[in-house]
Amino acid sequence: MGRATALDRLGRGDTVVVLGSNATKGLALLEEADRIGAASRLRFLQADLSSIAEVERAAADIAQRHHIVDALVLCANRLSPKRRETVDGLEYTFALYYLSRYVLSRRLRTLMDASEAPVIISVSGVGNTAGKINWDDLQLRRRYSMIRAQLQAGRANDLLGVAFAEQAVGKASFVMYHPGFTRSGDLSHLNPALRAMIKLLARLTARPVKTSIRPIVELIDSPPRAALTAIDRGKPVDPALKTLDRSDAARLASLTEELLAQHGPGIRPRGQ
Repeated sequence: MGRATALDRLGRGDTVVVLGSNATKGLALLEEADRIGAASRLRFLQADLSSIAEVERAAADIAQRHHIVDALVLCANRLSPKRRETVDGLEYTFALYYLSRYVLSRRLRTLMDASEAPVIISVSGVGNTAGKINWDDLQLRRRYSMIRAQLQAGRANDLLGVAFAEQAVGKASFVMYHPGFTRSGDLSHLNPALRAMIKLLARLTARPVKTSIRPIVELIDSPPRAALTAIDRGKPVDPALKTLDRSDAARLASLTEELLAQHGPGIRPRGQ
């Protein structure tokens, strides 16, 4: 979905920076941009977004090369059937799906304040109520499962949006967007049986990528004025949902800052 959004925005004349870990896919994206005459407006920045240092490096690179960010689209996620840890010793899904978004949304805030109508769009599962934050075991060292990890990180991203809006620092509005089941994502690391099952389900029930990214493209053009907007497959999400609890959001933000401090001060733009 990130790739499709980037190409759509390039087609509209935007300058786009894409973050990704796969150099081969980055090159393919650059070649596709070249075919539509937009290669000069696309930059692929290779970074492992499961690593705090790599996310910080990417944010610092963007801040050094660009004076303004109009829109930040957060899509990073990948299924991990077995529990694995990042270079920081954190559970992989938590680090990639949630923590990278937390860091980028804060480190790029100053650049977004330079925009007339900045927006952050976090693509996740808002509106779902399954899953929970495992406060006593955020890194899922006990009873890990791929689904449990995905649901926890999804609920963490719900709270990320709430905390960002509650802090009311900066101009950017925060949109949490659940596109629904979409024919998207890298399945190459899954076992063949699971990969085949997901592909079959996708053919039968999933939305085309172009359909799922349409609201993202439109939100960049016309950001909502509200500090926080939550959309679940085209419908507004009730802010009273238990998964959007403000006290839980503040609690998770505090724990996240402790984690970031534990793994080093990072590289922070002025004012952050």
